[in-house]
Amino acid sequence: MVKPQLSQVHLTKLLLPDMVARGQGHLLYTASISGTMPTPYEAVYGATKAFLISFVEAVKSEIKDSGVTLTLLLPGEVDTNFWHRAGMDTSKLGLGPKAAPTKVVEEGFEAMKAGKDRVVAGKPDSKFIGNVINKLLPDTMTADLHTKGAKPGSGLENKGD
Repeated sequence: MVKPQLSQVHLTKLLLPDMVARGQGHLLYTASISGTMPTPYEAVYGATKAFLISFVEAVKSEIKDSGVTLTLLLPGEVDTNFWHRAGMDTSKLGLGPKAAPTKVVEEGFEAMKAGKDRVVAGKPDSKFIGNVINKLLPDTMTADLHTKGAKPGSGLENKGD
């Protein structure tokens, strides 16, 4: 099975040269706000999203005046089967409120059509975390904050009180 980030890199290599030659086009990449901070209890996931963000920003610089735009979609918590597959069913993040996938897709598509560099999509608190908190706080603090939401069982604390 090909990993999604690898697929996005391969697709970029396949699609981008023709777009640049035409002088127009848009590519939308789905990463995550997890790629903007250390993510304890989902370290590999966060690191792969950080790779994708770095990759897109580097390629964007390479093709800066080509007429092609690359847009990063950075959703927070989305109501998908991700949480179960990631084994996060008992975490605060896994049990907490989530954005509708259709809302996130719409925000990403609109940002891409507008030629925006990136959009943090989903719930208002996800947007605040992705647009403000992760830019202001040091990684040690964002890692500790993420731990509180991602730690297994953290969503079950104080239940039934």
